[in-house]
Amino acid sequence: MGITTTLDAPALARRVPRRAWRSGLLGSDYLWALAFVTPYITVFLAFVIYPVTYGLWLGSDPASYRALFADPVYPEAVVNTLIYLAIGVNLKLFLALLLSGFFMRKGWWMKALLLVFILPWAVPGIPSFISIHWMLNGQWGLINNAIWDLFQTDGPPWLDQSTLALGSVIYAYIWKWLPFWTMIFLAGRMAIPRELYEAADVDGATGIGRFLHVTFPLMANLYTVCTLLSTIWSLGDFNAVHFISGGGPALSTHVLATLGIRDAFELGDPRMGMACVISALPLLIPLVILLMRRLSRGEVQL
Repeated sequence: MGITTTLDAPALARRVPRRAWRSGLLGSDYLWALAFVTPYITVFLAFVIYPVTYGLWLGSDPASYRALFADPVYPEAVVNTLIYLAIGVNLKLFLALLLSGFFMRKGWWMKALLLVFILPWAVPGIPSFISIHWMLNGQWGLINNAIWDLFQTDGPPWLDQSTLALGSVIYAYIWKWLPFWTMIFLAGRMAIPRELYEAADVDGATGIGRFLHVTFPLMANLYTVCTLLSTIWSLGDFNAVHFISGGGPALSTHVLATLGIRDAFELGDPRMGMACVISALPLLIPLVILLMRRLSRGEVQL
């Protein structure tokens, strides 16, 4: 009389993948794999999971949000953030798209010019922003001294007037990151088949016509992805505002990133600083979702 043992399908499904996974890592191989992966897991837990969890815990106090919304600087920081993103990101990417077409020209001098053009992005950001800050100094800055020497008149108070200070910050931000995005669009343009441009020339398309009917339709998805990605990065940008204007004059050029640092360190209230940073999530989360959807479609045609 035989004994038949049956296993249900779920138990068999759980056992087979585990056996197949363990079969390739036996003995010393399994130990070596564990030894190699443990440091990465440790670093991920220590520098990603723990800071994010701790930050969310700091920003979970409702009293911090009441204090934040009562701060008169916060509404202005929100407006400055939206202006910073709307003007800085869109103007930067539009100029990058145009300049990428300029750098498509052939010649050794164009390559040399491109090398000089990417220097602002290649050099470290903090020394660059500090240099721009001193150049914009109203009393002894390089720009105002040049204006005095040439025209015998005082230059504008670049960092002493809120509109000029915020404009200076946006200019420095565009100057720093314009070369990077130009290179991205230049690579996209170089991937477009030349046959399409030749066909457009046969049809009598002009330079603007080739751009409108060939270049931009093929790069539209790339442009959208770059816009979303740049907006996400710029939302957390701290260096440009901090080292150009310092949030001044009179705290009038703070954005959410710098205001959070101010609340956490200058005012000594980490919970309020984290609440300021977390308040940007209603804008950040939709951008991330849109970016993930755009990337998941795989429709970037080049």
